[in-house]
Amino acid sequence: MICDNLSVNEKGHLTFAGQDTVLLAEQYGTPLYLMDEDKIREHVRTYRDAMVATMPAGSMPEFASKAFSCKHIYRIMAEEGIDIDVVSPGEIYTAMQAGFPMEKAFFHGNNKTDEDLRFAIRAGVGTIVVDSEDELTALDRIAGELGVKQNILLRVAPGIDPHTHKKISTGSVDSKFGVTVLDGLAVKAAETALAAQNLVLKGFHCHIGSQIFESQPFITASEMMLDYIVQVRDKTDYLPEMLNLGGGFGVRYVESDPVIDYAEKIAEVAAALQAQCEVRGLPVPKILMEPGRSLVADAGLTLYTVGGVKEIPGYKNYIAIDGGMTDNPRYTLYESAYTLALASRANAPKDFVATVGGRCCESGDLIQENVSLPKPVRGEILAVMTTGAYNYSMASNYNRVGRPPVVMLKGGKSTVAVRRETLEDLCALDK
Repeated sequence: MICDNLSVNEKGHLTFAGQDTVLLAEQYGTPLYLMDEDKIREHVRTYRDAMVATMPAGSMPEFASKAFSCKHIYRIMAEEGIDIDVVSPGEIYTAMQAGFPMEKAFFHGNNKTDEDLRFAIRAGVGTIVVDSEDELTALDRIAGELGVKQNILLRVAPGIDPHTHKKISTGSVDSKFGVTVLDGLAVKAAETALAAQNLVLKGFHCHIGSQIFESQPFITASEMMLDYIVQVRDKTDYLPEMLNLGGGFGVRYVESDPVIDYAEKIAEVAAALQAQCEVRGLPVPKILMEPGRSLVADAGLTLYTVGGVKEIPGYKNYIAIDGGMTDNPRYTLYESAYTLALASRANAPKDFVATVGGRCCESGDLIQENVSLPKPVRGEILAVMTTGAYNYSMASNYNRVGRPPVVMLKGGKSTVAVRRETLEDLCALDK
């Protein structure tokens, strides 16, 4: 199995987090997002404990909310004692409603409006990650108006190509995110931040991309960031309290993806940072990382009901499901690979090759192409694995389709974390 929380029971049904997925589909209906809470907590503790063991005091993972945001997930992160990053007033508000301690929140975004910044300050967000000189100026003004000394990090684009898909690479010098290191622009921005009357520069931030399986891109990014810190120190005598290296490591979507020992990779980054700082005569700053996908992706699984099978002799076959791009747009966006299984007959021979298509009126509404599965019949349950990240978060109401519920699995029990949208919900904002 692609994930260690998957198995097959005596009925031949796929199980997830120890529970029968066919029975869960019967109980809650489909499409259905399942989330393994025990697995989420396991990943959180792996990151947290590895960073505490190998990095300076105060080093901490931040959960990247954009991967999966609802009140229940913020309660988990609060209980586990880690930070969060948020990228909108909506994520801030959700975390507040969950009772998350907002001083442990970091607010990101490449174009925060004045209203966004005011909302964040009034909400008590601990640190705002500033993305540009324009934002520095605006935030200094707004913090002054509100009588606040606001902690900030300055986001820097270090010019790293982590060899991920171009749509999830964020650290290149021509990225829309952060202040580029070219031509001394990032050093100038640091000087501006230090001169601000109402801002407290706590350190620097970078983010090079997503789905990174090796430690080397993070090590390379840290080298470039430390060189930048030396430039800032030599110009201003400033040394950062913290350095945020951005996202976490990749996850397995298909068998060809490598298995990653997250603790081992974190230790490799920590050792390299220590050596790099010694060479440059720098104290090792507190390190932050922002795993999102690697905390929740393989903790998620989506269930669908098969509507029918369409065979076109000499061309291709289709399996139609009752969901699609409205609950998982990632294949439509960037042809994301997934592992699929017929949950109703998980051990049956996979002798039928088909494209799994959704219910939307779009030819591009596909979940995966040319998948080998047992040939299903109408009413059977199909499972798509590793859907805990960027599926619920990116879901839409296209074609006026309601979003599925999120059901949390923990200790052999299931509870609804987010209820299924109703037809009434779809018209709730209409006048």
